[in-house]
Amino acid sequence: MNISIDRLNQTPVSQQKFEIVERKGIGHPDSLADGICETASKALSKYYIDKKGFICHHNLDKGLLVGGVSHVVFGGGEIIEPPDVIVAGTATILGNIDDTKKLIYDEVQHYLEETLRFTRKLRPEIMIKIHPGSADLVNVYNRISKGEMPLANDTSFGVGFAPMSTTEELVYLTEKYLNSKKIKKRFPFIGEDIKVMGIRDNSKIKLTMAVAFVSEFVDSLEQYYDYKEKIKELIKQKFGSNIQVFVNTADHDDSVYLTVSGCSWENGDDGQVGRGNRVNGLITPCRTMSLEAVAGKNSVSHVGKLYNLKAEEIAKKISETFDVHEVNVMLVSQIGKPINDPFVGVKYIPNGDFRFSEVKDIVTDSLSREGFEELTEGLLKGEIVVF
Repeated sequence: MNISIDRLNQTPVSQQKFEIVERKGIGHPDSLADGICETASKALSKYYIDKKGFICHHNLDKGLLVGGVSHVVFGGGEIIEPPDVIVAGTATILGNIDDTKKLIYDEVQHYLEETLRFTRKLRPEIMIKIHPGSADLVNVYNRISKGEMPLANDTSFGVGFAPMSTTEELVYLTEKYLNSKKIKKRFPFIGEDIKVMGIRDNSKIKLTMAVAFVSEFVDSLEQYYDYKEKIKELIKQKFGSNIQVFVNTADHDDSVYLTVSGCSWENGDDGQVGRGNRVNGLITPCRTMSLEAVAGKNSVSHVGKLYNLKAEEIAKKISETFDVHEVNVMLVSQIGKPINDPFVGVKYIPNGDFRFSEVKDIVTDSLSREGFEELTEGLLKGEIVVF
């Protein structure tokens, strides 16, 4: 393994004049696409372990949500044309392909019911399009059955950074707060489809939020605008009165963001895997980023998934060990090479001691066989999220 460490001579993002951060919430169509494909991969992985003793080759990372048509009125409305879900990719078929499709179908349906309170209103049509993978990639898995280190199934890279800035933490926590069970119980008019855009200009932070309102709980236009103010108050009370908060800025007179289901998917808004949050739960144009679609890829050999998660893990461990303003980690694979033998690049802005030998120990430990096994186990248990 080649590990290269370099000091960055630049101003940390948190100290630069401006910063832009975005998060798409759990009910955003892009996040739903990620969640659906990731949960399908987890279910298939557990099925393979049960039947074969190890995770067989698969990648269910091609997912599309096609918007439906709805008619919304204050106090109600209806879904006229249900939206669609398409999950596509490769899978090792054990037995009947229809049984594999049924397994994925049931898991997708369960995920939607657990994530969206009003899936019953949406009645989405779920389509599963899978086929066996190419012979050369499937053969990579022969090593796994023999207990050998998996080989990278692609020449790709993954990146991560730490620590999060104040703005990044604020954007992340804002969406989590509005989509918490506690808030939904108190304010059921707040839908799951929430997007938060944060801008820090010097010390001033502005949050612009798109929040889908659930029409069942909004009786009038006046009440809608009252509820918008309530959301602003909630955020300021929770995170600070000095934050500027804007909600549904496209509203104009009686044209407002009202939905039957609490999700824009119901009326023309589509979603696709990989268009949303990175593995740290954010979209951060001021940071090192990867465009890799992580959700749905297998957690054994697909470096497009593993390396982004591992880079994030290594960056966090370095940040927790040393006092740094910023640390970036980059992992690069070669197809057909063992996944524990990437090029590793670490760039850092110190704020104290930074000992190369300990950094290398962190990297080596994270990329060990045990380190990868822990990652796979964490993903299957749902302890590690990918968006």
